[in-house]
Amino acid sequence: MSSDTIRPVSPQTLATPRALLLDLDGVLLDTRPVMKEAWKEVQKAHGLDTSFAAYERQLGREFSDIMQRLGVIDIDAVRQTYEAASMAAAHLAQEFPGVVEVLHAFVAADWRLGVVTSKHLDRAAPLLARLGCPFATIRTPAGAGRAKPAPDPILLALVDLGVDPAAAVYVGDMAVDQEAAARAGVSYVHACWGYGQPTAPDPKVAESPQVLLRLLHHARSSEPYVRGSLV
Repeated sequence: MSSDTIRPVSPQTLATPRALLLDLDGVLLDTRPVMKEAWKEVQKAHGLDTSFAAYERQLGREFSDIMQRLGVIDIDAVRQTYEAASMAAAHLAQEFPGVVEVLHAFVAADWRLGVVTSKHLDRAAPLLARLGCPFATIRTPAGAGRAKPAPDPILLALVDLGVDPAAAVYVGDMAVDQEAAARAGVSYVHACWGYGQPTAPDPKVAESPQVLLRLLHHARSSEPYVRGSLV
């Protein structure tokens, strides 16, 4: 990657610390092949005929929430099958091109980085370790508060980082990510390289990690991209 591509805002230009929070699936790593394999095992082990496409439409939510929406009865048993199969197929996950370089550019510019994901920590941590990036916080459904689309995990991540919501950006790829950011009063950027489509009101969009970097480089630090409701 050329040096003129990696130009995040310099820390000297910021009146307050800034935080970049990111979703995992569809933003940092392409985990769709992992999820497909895990769902095949669920279908086989539990006799479910629910398609992977139906499961995928609910991505971003906590697993139990997805199962309830799909009408699954024995959620705990299905979760055990899914999680075991996911860990066995974790080698199929790949980071999106440019993600690692962009993350390190933000770290070099003193942005505080964190992950807010609906994937549980035992599956998220090994995947994030591949990126070699010093995330200062990782918020998952196992922690305090409600899961996305509630604002709780984003707000708790900002407490961890010591950053005000007005000085933070959340990058996601699903409608629940956009909703959670709005409810937290945090600016949102939609990762177009992910799995979902942005919803109204139209957010800022980034076609690639490199474009995300340019968006945040050119943004004025005193102005958020969107106004959230903090509810």
